[in-house]
Amino acid sequence: MPEHPEPTPADIDLYREIAALKEEKNAVLLAHYYQDSEIQDLADYVGDSLGLAQQAKATNADLIVFSGVHFMAETAKILNPTKTVVLPDVAAGCSLADSCPAEAFADFKARHPDHLVISYINCTAETKALSDIICTSSNAVKIVESLPKDQKLIFAPDQHLGRYVMQQTGREMVLWNGSCIVHEIFSAKKIVELKVDYPDALVIAHPECEEHVLRLADHIGSTSSLLQVTQTNPAQTFIVVTEPGIIHQMQKHAPEKTFIPAPTNSGCACNACPYMRLNTLEKLYLCLKNQTPEITLAPDLIEKARRPIERMLALSV
Repeated sequence: MPEHPEPTPADIDLYREIAALKEEKNAVLLAHYYQDSEIQDLADYVGDSLGLAQQAKATNADLIVFSGVHFMAETAKILNPTKTVVLPDVAAGCSLADSCPAEAFADFKARHPDHLVISYINCTAETKALSDIICTSSNAVKIVESLPKDQKLIFAPDQHLGRYVMQQTGREMVLWNGSCIVHEIFSAKKIVELKVDYPDALVIAHPECEEHVLRLADHIGSTSSLLQVTQTNPAQTFIVVTEPGIIHQMQKHAPEKTFIPAPTNSGCACNACPYMRLNTLEKLYLCLKNQTPEITLAPDLIEKARRPIERMLALSV
């Protein structure tokens, strides 16, 4: 055993060390709104899936540290195939992406040969490669409306977002039966009870929620849209029906307002995404220091998955 063992993360100032490593390695830290607040505060950019994809494409950094979940880091790698992309915890997956295995989706697609495939960005690189265009909750309606009205469409993997987009556009689409574990556990009954307690509160919800929950919402939108409405709407109280990590940004931008996380069917406001929260400050430090776990994808997969992402980005300027 060495006389002076290397210090562990518990022995050092993680904030200072992470800042120093970012400068040393010319690294950029991208974080999703659903990350722990301490990681959000360290990030160079905090955003939703569309904003993060745009930032990943635009960065001049040599090292991209993606504090989110696996499909997000894959997207960054697809857009930056020559750069090193790392994820603090390789086990940070996504229940929605897992609900659409590429092999099963390929069979599903084959049964609808005359359909164009729109896939929500919350899917694996392999599923993206089977798609014609990618979308996010920020731009899904815009992308569907940009397509010819006689074009038959498949929408995957989130059935709830797909159903919401159908209602907004009047377009029929064949929906893959996928969903997000976080957005399916909100209780409509308990949200109504909260509205009784806070009659002036606005209910704001992500379109990945189930339809009966969305019917209660005063505003439906992506995480960035939910954040924006809390700043622009004069309401002082908001019931937030999405992963509660976004509330940190809401409080930072409107500290005088009140934000109430929507309760789940079990009665608690305990709907934090278990995958997003696998990333910690300690793992982030080690990830930067050792440049691992690294996201690697085969060149042919990158090329196939890149084309539908680029189509999305071209429509999202």
